[in-house]
Amino acid sequence: MASHIFLSLGTLIAICSVVLASDSSPLQDFCVADPNGPVLVNGHACKDPKLVQANDFFFSGLHLPGNTSNAVGSRVTPATVAQIPGLNTLGISLVRVDYAPWGINPPHTHPRATEILTVTEGTLEVGFVTSNPENRLITKKLVKGDVFVFPIGLVHFQRNVGYTNAVAIAALSSQNPGVITVANAVFGSKPAIPNDLLAKSFQVDIKTIDWIQSKF
Repeated sequence: MASHIFLSLGTLIAICSVVLASDSSPLQDFCVADPNGPVLVNGHACKDPKLVQANDFFFSGLHLPGNTSNAVGSRVTPATVAQIPGLNTLGISLVRVDYAPWGINPPHTHPRATEILTVTEGTLEVGFVTSNPENRLITKKLVKGDVFVFPIGLVHFQRNVGYTNAVAIAALSSQNPGVITVANAVFGSKPAIPNDLLAKSFQVDIKTIDWIQSKF
């Protein structure tokens, strides 16, 4: 009997761990986000269902090319809970990514979501890096219609390896996946991470760190 109880508890713990690894499941038909709600919750408070309208579940704009005239040559157009209040508690969101020729979506992570990306135009080189200590790079070249998955929390990137614009649509397993761009976080934090600490971490001199930080 004791072994059965232990097994049941172990199974319950495993199930709870899986459940807690993603957004909370909805307990009603919908919970349209009320960004001005007075209650602080992990997500957004619910709008009065009687006031919910079709536009709470609607977003228009993913057909429009993003402006890639920037230092990295890419632009992300999000469709998360911030743009679609009806996504609140549903555990999913979407982005469009535009890439200029040889533009990149720099190494970054999504702390709350796995990403599945589909190339709709052009040719992309994509990849992610496994966790320590292996730090193995897994990379592939994608063309129109190809799909690639970036596991939750892992550093990943995309690069347009063609001479024309490229476009991708990606779905993410969170209403608010978050994004941490590695270079911005490390070299552009406010206040700044001490330059001597970064110099030792990257095994370069402090002047090099100061120069990189000046870019952010």
